[in-house]
Amino acid sequence: MKKAIPLGVMDYEKLMTNGYYSVDKTLIIKEFLERKSIVTLITRPRRFGKTLNMSMLSYFFDITKNSKELFKDTKIMKTEYADEMNKYPTIFISFAGAKGDKESVIKFIKLAIRKEYERFEFIFADMTIFEKHDYDEIIMCLLDNNDLQLNHLNNGLSFLMEMLEKYYHQKVMLFIDEYDTPFIEAHVGGFYNEVKGGLASLLHNALKLSPSLQYAMLTGIQRVAKENIFSDLNNLVVCTVADQRYASYFGFVEEEVKELFNYYDLDFNEEVKIMYDGYHIGNLDIYNPWSIINYADNKQLIPYWVNTSANMMIKNAMKQSDETFKRGYEKLIEQECLETTVLMDTSFYEQSETSSLWGLFINAGYLTIENELGDGIYRICIPNKEVLKEFQSLTAYHLDISHTLLNQMFKGMQLKNREMFLENYQSILNLPSYHDLKDENSYHMMMLGMCAWLMYDYEITSNRENGLGRYDIVLKSKKNKVSYIMELKYLKAGNKEKLEELAKEAVQQIKEKRYDEGLEEVIYIGLAHQGKDVAMEWVENNV
Repeated sequence: MKKAIPLGVMDYEKLMTNGYYSVDKTLIIKEFLERKSIVTLITRPRRFGKTLNMSMLSYFFDITKNSKELFKDTKIMKTEYADEMNKYPTIFISFAGAKGDKESVIKFIKLAIRKEYERFEFIFADMTIFEKHDYDEIIMCLLDNNDLQLNHLNNGLSFLMEMLEKYYHQKVMLFIDEYDTPFIEAHVGGFYNEVKGGLASLLHNALKLSPSLQYAMLTGIQRVAKENIFSDLNNLVVCTVADQRYASYFGFVEEEVKELFNYYDLDFNEEVKIMYDGYHIGNLDIYNPWSIINYADNKQLIPYWVNTSANMMIKNAMKQSDETFKRGYEKLIEQECLETTVLMDTSFYEQSETSSLWGLFINAGYLTIENELGDGIYRICIPNKEVLKEFQSLTAYHLDISHTLLNQMFKGMQLKNREMFLENYQSILNLPSYHDLKDENSYHMMMLGMCAWLMYDYEITSNRENGLGRYDIVLKSKKNKVSYIMELKYLKAGNKEKLEELAKEAVQQIKEKRYDEGLEEVIYIGLAHQGKDVAMEWVENNV
């Protein structure tokens, strides 16, 4: 029997003892020890293996465990660092579940810390009167479910670290997974100011002020820069997706994907690469591990990656965006790449600039860096077809159009149901958000933005030369289906009855200028506008 596919397995002991397939990432331990950085922060998108790696680090270092069997025959055991196994008091906390409203987030944080206090309950048997006082205050806060103030827990981690060092005569390894999830949830939920101070103090006291810290590693989507967590911290290393440090340990490199596919008798082909490859981390091509193992299990080449938390965070940020971002987004939708300034060192809600919003798109996994062009300018791209699908919901939100309206409009187009297409397009024109359509270009940009809905199935181009002229919009099928050419016209003044004639002229222009050159089966769509009124000419043509 083949080993089980580790879908949703985030505990390293469970992975290694229950017959699951595993990819050996243990050399992260070697790099971690060799760098000797006091605090390492690694930012990666959700579902890139952060929690499993942090669990692995915890099992390796934890002095309360005997991990020889877990790490038997792994790469780390062939290095001089094998002797570091189970030598350190180790705290491992994950904030990945700190989601929901204020009460849920705070209760989860307290529960996560309380579990570590319970695990090390035996170290508190011999305390001074002062230690006992601090201990009682912390325990009272951890047990009081009605206390929704993290300010009372400022020393919750630093005190535990101090007592661990006293008991074991050894400094502490600290691992905090998804440290930024509570900050993100609080921001999205509107209670950021009520959480940030206490949570920042909790982390600051453990990471900067505690003399009991040996090394710490944190993971998250982004760096929370302005809450004094990392300020003046000696030897802090922040590894974003642009950094070569630790690049190969989060996600799968291509050789690891090939080995996994070979084990499960799956073909590794170009279609797999187009769907799941495309992330550039450091100088490596990286596959999303969640998608790869889901494909190995389901054997269907479909999107598996859905990043709900980041999706809401990005939507909220897009709501605050300026015209510079909107123009860049439309260019990204058309070309699937964009050259722009990117800031990844701080979160968008701390520094609401277009550059930090692009940084959020990258850190959250919606975009990847193709090239660094210098002076903070990057060429950023949509990594693969799977993520392309996720841009549908973002595009509907960006355009302030319901998911249903866009879906029905383009479903009508693809079914060759012209009435269905026109009816839904007319409904979109009647939306209050589209009151300022005033010239041909405004209708063109609106339609081009909406066509982003089709990025998954069509190559979208606009204002390109083809045949004998420059067309408005071409949707070239990626799946050997019908393609579309759209020509948009605008009637500034005059009799609305002329709209029908203008729509016919638009189609005639497509034919005369031979915009369909190089296409096979194609549908010409001429759209003529005046205010919220539209006329359409629809001609099917097999070239």
